[in-house]
Amino acid sequence: MNPKLKFPILIIGIVLLLVFQAKGVMPVVYDVVSSDIFLEDSPDEASQMSISNEMTAFAFNHCNTYIKEDIDTDFSVNFSEKPTNVWSMGNYQYIVNAEIEITPADGVSFMRTYVCRINYSEKDDLSAANTLDNWSVNGLSGLDNL
Repeated sequence: MNPKLKFPILIIGIVLLLVFQAKGVMPVVYDVVSSDIFLEDSPDEASQMSISNEMTAFAFNHCNTYIKEDIDTDFSVNFSEKPTNVWSMGNYQYIVNAEIEITPADGVSFMRTYVCRINYSEKDDLSAANTLDNWSVNGLSGLDNL
């Protein structure tokens, strides 16, 4: 192939690829995204404000149980009576923000704030919400190095 033609062919190929993506691929992607294919109906709606109900109380208690089981045995913990904030992400997923008092075996107690992301797996069947096995913790932060 002629070396003088390599660069113009590369440029034409890139332009054709961009046109194909903009006119062929992206309209299909926009149609799929705007459809209801990923929409999941649930009576548990998301809230931007902190909420308090029976499910958020279960979420708070189960996060505390998870922390108590996961924390090193060199520490004793005291949980606050109620969470600072709990947000519903919708579809029975919650974010719990609360404080915990941690006392090392040989030291002075200190307070930490933690955030726990937890979800309820039984969806609309709320009768099993008090069972720990029906909840899963998807993330925990604020208690690193313990």
